[in-house]
Amino acid sequence: MRLTKLEHAALVVEHSGDKLYVDPGTYTTAITESAGTVAVVITHEHADHWTPEQLDRILNDSKNVRIFAPAGVAAAASDFPVEVVQSGAEVTVGPFSLRFFGGKHALIHSSIPVVDNVGVLVNDALYYAGDSFTIPEGVDVDVLAVPASAPWMKIAEAMDYVTAIAPKRSFPTHEMLLSRAGKELSNVRIKWATELGGGEFFPLEPQGTLDI
Repeated sequence: MRLTKLEHAALVVEHSGDKLYVDPGTYTTAITESAGTVAVVITHEHADHWTPEQLDRILNDSKNVRIFAPAGVAAAASDFPVEVVQSGAEVTVGPFSLRFFGGKHALIHSSIPVVDNVGVLVNDALYYAGDSFTIPEGVDVDVLAVPASAPWMKIAEAMDYVTAIAPKRSFPTHEMLLSRAGKELSNVRIKWATELGGGEFFPLEPQGTLDI
């Protein structure tokens, strides 16, 4: 199974010739090579995590793609065949087993509504919590996608999140709002937290890969 990091919050996992996309949104380069896609996971409804245009591109390349997302996404993406999932749901599609955690987006500000958000565990190995710090209780995480920057977080929270999970490996995500200097600083902090738990940090850039 191979993970490829895309820009911002998006990634693609390939296994046995099939693909799974997670959170293809506005800050992600237009997806044009999605043949073989069997599923898309959208963690929540914010545009940096999905757009109709990105879904259209994927669906045009691959037929019978299943889209999994919380209820808020289903309402926002009513033109697409979204299958609603929530915490505790388990789904198998092609070579991918998906387990979902959490339920709500992290608080941005009291004036901004808190939307639905789910984290996803892929093949009991790769965990991505969307815009939250939901910990997948009882799971030994092999690879953790760690948010590096967002209006709803500070780097100290990301560091505590990593140390609480203690993944074997980690990489940064959700970082398109950062300058190069900002990315390097976040990478240093996430690396420290990962190594504290005995894991290894991979400072992946877009198109960087990890074999899982």
